[in-house]
Amino acid sequence: MPLMEHAAPLGWRRLLVEPRRPRAVAASKNAAWFVVATVCVGAFMGQLDASIVALAFPTLQHDFHAPLGAVTWVGLTYLLVLVASVAAMGRLSDMVGRKLLYTYGFAVFIIGSALCGLAPNLLALDGFRVLQAIGAAMLQANSVAIIALAVPRRSLGRAIGIQGAAQAVGLALGPAVGGLLLAAGGWRLLFLVNVPVGLVGMVAGLLLIPRSRDLAERVRFDWPGLVLFVPAVVAVMVAISLGNHAGWTSNFITGAATLGVLLGGAFILRERRTPAPMLDTRLFKSVPFSAGIASGLLSYLVMFGVLLVVPFFLERALGVGFARAGLELAVMPIALGLVAPFAGRLADKVGARPLTVAGMLLVSVTLATLAVGAPGQGKLIAGLVLVGVGLGLFTPSNNAAIMAAAPRRESGVASGVLNMTRGMGTALGLALTGMVFGLVASPVRGLDISMVFLATVAALAVVFATLRGGLHPRAAVHPGGVRRSMYDRS
Repeated sequence: MPLMEHAAPLGWRRLLVEPRRPRAVAASKNAAWFVVATVCVGAFMGQLDASIVALAFPTLQHDFHAPLGAVTWVGLTYLLVLVASVAAMGRLSDMVGRKLLYTYGFAVFIIGSALCGLAPNLLALDGFRVLQAIGAAMLQANSVAIIALAVPRRSLGRAIGIQGAAQAVGLALGPAVGGLLLAAGGWRLLFLVNVPVGLVGMVAGLLLIPRSRDLAERVRFDWPGLVLFVPAVVAVMVAISLGNHAGWTSNFITGAATLGVLLGGAFILRERRTPAPMLDTRLFKSVPFSAGIASGLLSYLVMFGVLLVVPFFLERALGVGFARAGLELAVMPIALGLVAPFAGRLADKVGARPLTVAGMLLVSVTLATLAVGAPGQGKLIAGLVLVGVGLGLFTPSNNAAIMAAAPRRESGVASGVLNMTRGMGTALGLALTGMVFGLVASPVRGLDISMVFLATVAALAVVFATLRGGLHPRAAVHPGGVRRSMYDRS
């Protein structure tokens, strides 16, 4: 049932109706790629914001006269809210419209960023980061879904590859851009810079993204499910993120993990019994979907594990300065960004399994090689490039296959789950790799055991990628639904 009504709504109801694109945009042969470009703005912003905020921790600690543990909650609050809310935002967008939530996501993100830049104290900054994270969840829950439903199936891998490249470029530029902004205007500028960029993205979304069609039936939102889901995810994420600091066997961590598991189990029981669940657990009965989600989570664990451990090795073992270490580390996301669009195009022709298996196999072999002997800078940089190439082969192919395995009317939920696994993979990569690296005092030995651990995780991702089957993304057919465009020409 279409979201839009033919009669012009009055008053505030206009705010709940997606505006029509200009006719010239709708008629353009490049209309789908205008959509991809718009989504890339949000993808770039999200990764850039994630990678530059950590640089401000020392400055925040000095300006607010706060302990480092309190300052780190500026980053942790954002991650917790984003991961806990992105799946719910996906479900909501399936009912009310993806263009609507995506463009309003920019608005919420802009307001949250502006307030963060004006925050008078650390507590206010944490609160405004909650608002910023909700806006980011509205963007991320719809980004891949909008691409999957606006781009022809034959070009889906290429489009998602381009979006992945935008994310990689944002991640790679984060340290450099963050350093320049900190030097130019202090930590507040890191947040205020999102305002003009967000306005560009919001206007582009209104003008270039088509109105939603064929949405899921509007039913009462599953608030009881959300009440169980959010604290479950937060409890698990807190246990993962703070395990190294508080001790993995401490009462606090074991209590948080236990609470998360119990609430998660109650959430699953609730979703299986309610007629209109927030998260349709039947999605996970699809082997291509489940295998893609599992291998995707492991790939993010590997990516952020490498991003964590390599700077410690460069600085402590090789004596490389912060600036140079950041530049050398950037070769991995740059390689990912260069390879992803081409891998996405190739996935449109040969399917996801060959590229996902080959990509993570390359990552696993490369990391295992780095664990043999103490690598010099040349070997390490070459290894980072190969890891980036492997992840560039894997990520767009896997994301496209996940979206192809989900029914169109649940594309928002699928996109939300996909982005939730990114956040959980990030937290697992930082926590578990940090724990492994800290097992020994020597940075050289720490790198060796960390590379062995991450190579093993990448090999497990290869197993899951193999399980997805040989179904070509374009050939995916879902029970109970016909492949139809979710968007009209307006």
